Amino acid sequence: MKLKPLGDRLIVRRIEEERKTPSGIVIPDTAAEKPDQGIVISVGDGKVAEDGSLRAMSLKVGDRVLFGKYSGQTVKIDGEELLVMREEDVMCMVLDG
Repeated sequence: MKLKPLGDRLIVRRIEEERKTPSGIVIPDTAAEKPDQGIVISVGDGKVAEDGSLRAMSLKVGDRVLFGKYSGQTVKIDGEELLVMREEDVMCMVLDG
């Protein structure tokens, strides 16, 4: 199923974090925190300003982003958990380097 977010919303796939501590202890799924990083997989057209103009999205498909632990709305599509959130809920992009 393909999703197209509306307005200034985007769809993010969480990036799973390492389930092992540096000392080698494996963390069970029930004790692990949800990751706060993800990959943008779909973006809306942008936000409509008060004057009717469209402000384009700053993010694009494939961007790696950081967001708050409780940001967005979780949806399950084809057995996969995705997040639908507004662009303003994203704190920053993760740049290579």
